[in-house]
Amino acid sequence: MAYPLHRPAPSAPSSQSEPLGVPASPDLPALEQDVLAYWKADGTFVASVEAREAGPDGSNEFVFYDGPPFANGLPHYGHLLTGYVKDVVPRYQTMRGHRVERRFGWDTHGLPAELEAERILGITDKSQIEEMGIAAFNAACRESVLTYTHEWEDYVTRQARWVDFEHDYKTLDPTFMESVIWAFKQLYDKGLAYSGYRVLPYCWRDQTPLSNHELGMDADVYRDRQDQTVSVTFPLVGERAEALGLAGVRAVAWTTTPWTLPTNEALAVGADITYAVVPAGPAGTSAGTGPFLLARDLLPGYAKDLGYAAPDDAVAAVSRELSGAELAGLRYERLFDYFADAEKYGTQDAWQVLVGDFVTTEDGTGIVHLAPAYGEVDQGACDAAGIPTLLSVDDAGKFTAVLPDFEGQQVFDANMPIIRRLRDDGRLLRQASYVHSYPHCWRCRNPLIYKAVSSWFVRVTQFRDRMIELNQQIAWTPEHIRDGQFGKWLEGARDWSVSRNRYWGTPIPVWVSDDPAHPRVDVYGSFAELEADFGRLPRNEAGEPDLHRPFIDELTRPNPDDPTGHSTMRRIPDVLDVWFDSGSMPYAQVHYPFENADWFEHHFPGDFIVEYVGQTRGWFYLLHVLATALFDRPAFTSVICHGIVLGDDGRKASKSLRNFPDPMEMFDTYGSDAVRWSLMSSPVLRGGNLVVAEENIREAVRQVVLPLWSTYYFFTLYAGAADEGRGYLARAVDDERVAGLPVMDRYLLARTGELVAQVTAALDSYEIAAAC
Repeated sequence: MAYPLHRPAPSAPSSQSEPLGVPASPDLPALEQDVLAYWKADGTFVASVEAREAGPDGSNEFVFYDGPPFANGLPHYGHLLTGYVKDVVPRYQTMRGHRVERRFGWDTHGLPAELEAERILGITDKSQIEEMGIAAFNAACRESVLTYTHEWEDYVTRQARWVDFEHDYKTLDPTFMESVIWAFKQLYDKGLAYSGYRVLPYCWRDQTPLSNHELGMDADVYRDRQDQTVSVTFPLVGERAEALGLAGVRAVAWTTTPWTLPTNEALAVGADITYAVVPAGPAGTSAGTGPFLLARDLLPGYAKDLGYAAPDDAVAAVSRELSGAELAGLRYERLFDYFADAEKYGTQDAWQVLVGDFVTTEDGTGIVHLAPAYGEVDQGACDAAGIPTLLSVDDAGKFTAVLPDFEGQQVFDANMPIIRRLRDDGRLLRQASYVHSYPHCWRCRNPLIYKAVSSWFVRVTQFRDRMIELNQQIAWTPEHIRDGQFGKWLEGARDWSVSRNRYWGTPIPVWVSDDPAHPRVDVYGSFAELEADFGRLPRNEAGEPDLHRPFIDELTRPNPDDPTGHSTMRRIPDVLDVWFDSGSMPYAQVHYPFENADWFEHHFPGDFIVEYVGQTRGWFYLLHVLATALFDRPAFTSVICHGIVLGDDGRKASKSLRNFPDPMEMFDTYGSDAVRWSLMSSPVLRGGNLVVAEENIREAVRQVVLPLWSTYYFFTLYAGAADEGRGYLARAVDDERVAGLPVMDRYLLARTGELVAQVTAALDSYEIAAAC
């Protein structure tokens, strides 16, 4: 008998001291390739699934959600780490007797695909997409998103990860997309989807809004940026200022976004903050003789700007103090006259002092400049006061003709010209550089702006409390994530902006009348509903049903509510946030509710899911949002939330930085099992961060893999020669046989039993590192 027993024995041993088939010094990568070849020829993975019954209504199935990656780039260690967990847990559940199907999926929509297509096509501006045509651009997107599918299969297979690629799903499939628009229609019918006009994070390069949750996913979304800050004066005017003896007093407001000042429409003060009136000091100021108004606690920091030699001198010169509540309703002299025509712009209530609980004395002057088109808080405060939201910036982040002095300038480029204008007008008290943490687009990496846009929203705030309740039904690893990072995020959840002003994605299935005099909104949730109203399906050039743009945009019909017959129902041009696709994965992958309805009802929520900690604001979060809104259930019952993989320089592992060892080189040098052990045994699975270094992988070989192999080699050396050369075949032991064994054998069996119990307990609770 020769080990390994499942392989045919060679005709003769390679040496007198070496057993058949088991080398003393193994080539680990070659052995792994040999195992992979055997699995493929044997169909081992498929057999492991088919050998286990699903049970009544899937009672013996373990449902695992495989988060779909983008296939327009190669995997990195973050993917490998998650991939190993996605193999360890299903393998363990298979060993426990469960049927575990592992269907792979591909994320194919959204900005990642569009940006790659733009790179390939040499596109630098969104207008170029319109010029070339949406059909041609989306065709390029479709081609780019599946560029690396074969490479991904090679990586995943080389990991020794069992996955079903044959029955994979893609978010661009018509069946998947139909389930997604069904979900949107369900939300609309429940009153949970609505159209609104809100200030949102906005990428001027990609010309689309983002959701607030996208800014919370990765730490590198917020990066240090140096901007110019200005402190600007606003002379108080009007009858109320006269009555309070404040006429001519210059309120001082501080801002880090000078480009928003041409659309200033209000100032805000804190009701309980004490404000000081102080004249200009002996050295004078760059903004006139004053007097000036700012928070008393912040006055010392402005002593020099106000013309005083020392902070104490400025404080001693205070002539009067007032509470913020006393300042409410005061009018002031506007900075610019662009929106002075109240009849045209509705600004009759603008340029007044408002009271807001968001005003603090942590920095600045204690007086906040409000531009409602460019600040979420600004818009809320101004809306309440009847002050309109006035846009001055186009989709590309450039000033429009409404600001003729700055027309065509990109907002960040316009900061210095605006500051020069304020200085020339005698309104600039202070200018300074300011380094602060600032949000950047998570895809194109450009700094974002905040901008009022029309968008469709999911009314998350309406069922937020239920999301918090359902979260208690989920077993989180590590446990503190449930009520910590994820729970706290749920408590502050806002309505979700799902509109994207882009091209390649699932369309928002909303048609509106093109004549405001005859308003109508229609929302569709299936191919059948579309065909019923439009008389045909959207079809691509090949004649296949296709929900993508521009084919879906071609469906129009007369407005049934227009007796003149002149208006037409047209689809709004937006596509859904790609996270809506991702959050729809549990039901869309099986084309629910159009197919597999019974299967889905008995297999939802899923049993297990794993991703890195940033997905508490991404995939985990949106799965939870849609599952709560649509089914009043959590989307999954158990989750591992691992930490971030860092490169050897301590920064997040990045393909662009090349700060980690090439995975395939590590596989070819040390073997996948060594990489697997180094990742699975690390604190990263408990939420900590992990530095990937070749030395760690080398140590896994030296400390773990080779000692295990040596033990196996030692066993086969003697087991193969036992029983007069016939070999030893291990058999299960019963109590009677154990009782007759020598004490050392019984001790080894007892220790083995303890190990089995410990590993089983650890894996049952998803403590993979503890099982290593």
